[in-house]
Amino acid sequence: MNRIALGIDTSNYKTSVAITDESGRVLYQRSEFLKVEQGKRGLRQSEAFFHHCQVLPSFIEEGFEQVNPKDITSIAVSSRPRNVEGSYMPVFLAGIQTGQIISAALQVPLKKFSHQEGHIEAILSSLPDVKEERFILFHLSGGTTECLLCQRTDWGYDAEIIGGTKDISMGQLLDRAGVHLGYAFPSGKYLDRIAMTHPVTLRPSKVKIQKGYFNLSGMETQVKKSIEQEGDRIIPGIFFELQRVLHQTAKELSKAYDVPTVVMAGGVSSSDTLRNYSKSWDEKEDGCQIFFGDPVLSGDNAVGISILGGRCRNEAR
Repeated sequence: MNRIALGIDTSNYKTSVAITDESGRVLYQRSEFLKVEQGKRGLRQSEAFFHHCQVLPSFIEEGFEQVNPKDITSIAVSSRPRNVEGSYMPVFLAGIQTGQIISAALQVPLKKFSHQEGHIEAILSSLPDVKEERFILFHLSGGTTECLLCQRTDWGYDAEIIGGTKDISMGQLLDRAGVHLGYAFPSGKYLDRIAMTHPVTLRPSKVKIQKGYFNLSGMETQVKKSIEQEGDRIIPGIFFELQRVLHQTAKELSKAYDVPTVVMAGGVSSSDTLRNYSKSWDEKEDGCQIFFGDPVLSGDNAVGISILGGRCRNEAR
C-alpha cells in the first residue's frame, strides 16, 4: 500500500491543502489567498474562518480525485501559529475541525503542528543540501518577521526566537505601502515587480539593527509620506533596505550563535528582488551560507504540514 498523508493549513492569508507520499513527494497541492476587499489590509479572524470553511470542501474533494483516500494513513493540520505554550489563533480551527472529520471518517490519526513548523518543513523540502540538525531560519511573512534558532526533533521542530522585528513585519510594511498606492491586498507581488524593473533612486533611512532585532514602523512612516509626494518612486529603495537588513542580521546571528546555515522562508522570501540581491552576497566574506528555497513553497502552503504528518511520531502534541 502507498502510504500518504493529507495536510491542511488555514492561515490568516491562505487556504491550503496538500497530499504527500512517504518520500515527501507532492501528489497534490492547492493554495488560494483569502479574498480581501479593495482598500482593506486584511481580514478579521471570523471572516477568515468563514472563507476557509467555504473553500476547504472543494480542495479536499479535488485532492481525493488525485489519490485513493484508502491510502491515507495520517491527517496533519496546522493548529496554532508557533510551537510554544499559549500560541493560539482562532482561524486555525477551520483546518482542525475539517481534519477531525476526515480523521474520524478514515479512522487514521490526526496530527497537529504549528503553522511555523509547516513553513520550516516546506522550505527545507526544497533544499536537500541543508541537512544540519541545527540552523537559523528567517520566517518572513505577512504577519511575522522572526529570526529563529531551529532544532529538528522526532515530532517536528523546536524554534527559539533570536531576532526579528519588534513592531510591524516586513510583509505588513509592503502590504501597507501597496494598499496606500491603490493595489489589492496582499500587495507584495505588485511592489516586487516595480522593484525588479526600476532602479533605486530614493531610499528610506537605514534601519538600525541591535543584536538581531530591528524596528520597521519608522520606515513605514517615511514610505507613506514619500508615496503621497512622489508615488511609487520609493518602492525599489524599500527592497534595497530590506535586503540589507536581512543580510546584515543573518551574518550577525550566524556569528553570534556559531551556526553557519541560514534559511529564508515565508512569503516575503519569494520576492524576485530579494533573491536577485542575494546573488551578490559572498559566502566566504559573510562567514555563512544563506539559502532561499522554492518560491512556491516559501509562502503559506500545506506541503510542509503534510510531510510532517507522514514522517513525525507527534505523540507530544
